[in-house]
Amino acid sequence: MDIEGRFITPIQPLDLSGKITPIQPLRSLAEMQETGSSVQVAGAEGVSAFKSIFEEMIGNVRSTEDNLVKQQYLLATGQIEDPHTVGIASSEAQLAVDMLVSLRTKALEAYNEIMRISL
Repeated sequence: MDIEGRFITPIQPLDLSGKITPIQPLRSLAEMQETGSSVQVAGAEGVSAFKSIFEEMIGNVRSTEDNLVKQQYLLATGQIEDPHTVGIASSEAQLAVDMLVSLRTKALEAYNEIMRISL
């Protein structure tokens, strides 16, 4: 029986010779300063980018919540043609809140990890 006629094809080994670069060890801040390497800190640009991400997520939560309230009103007053849009709007609003909470949790975890770093 030939290979093409089989349902499950055998696993072929990967040839990664020459494609893998070794991981460089981390250097301490003192070592970097001794060798003259520059230490880059994001500064104000990093803060504004971080702030804009949270503002965008909060705006997304507000807009999906407003859409849900509108869809619920239309359903309650009988003005809606497709009742399934209320469920979709509800799922979107819940997903937006879950995403914002996850982002907040990850940001707090990153902050706590940075506070644990000793220089």
